[in-house]
Amino acid sequence: MNFIATKLEGCYIIEPKIINDDRGYFMESFNENTFQKGIGQAIHFVQDNQSFSSKGVLRGLHYQVGEHSQAKLVRVLSGEVLDVAVDIRPNSKTFGEHVSVLLTADNQTQFFVPRGFAHGFLVLSDTATFFYKCDNFYNKESEGGIIYNDKTLNIDWGFSENELIISEKDKVQPALKLARAAW
Repeated sequence: MNFIATKLEGCYIIEPKIINDDRGYFMESFNENTFQKGIGQAIHFVQDNQSFSSKGVLRGLHYQVGEHSQAKLVRVLSGEVLDVAVDIRPNSKTFGEHVSVLLTADNQTQFFVPRGFAHGFLVLSDTATFFYKCDNFYNKESEGGIIYNDKTLNIDWGFSENELIISEKDKVQPALKLARAAW
């Protein structure tokens, strides 16, 4: 696996080594030793989640706070998404900045989003199956969110507002400056 550091400290794009032959392909999608060496820290995943969505579905920007904060290792099993991480660590030199990554079933790229980041994705293909590992269990009382179109974040989702399919919950999230503190 190739671990590529992003401009946001702790976020990594992970490119797998894919072995192709006339039967198809093989790849190791996760190896705890390789992963921990690649990101330079010990992470132990405890929960896997999967979602299926249609084109234009935007999920996010979500995070968990306090002792229930979560690091995520995300990837796409089918289709294509634009995946986004936003640094919400108050003392970070990149607070309020984001990274966008194209994740597809074809490129098999993964994205590691550590604790202290809001996360969201937009489905670009007709449908997509999104899979992610979490290093902490979900806790409803610890949910936090930021509105997807916060002007200070300036995220280019690549779709017009009328093309987006957004849950009622995500439509009413606060701007970053009013969001629940992550730490």
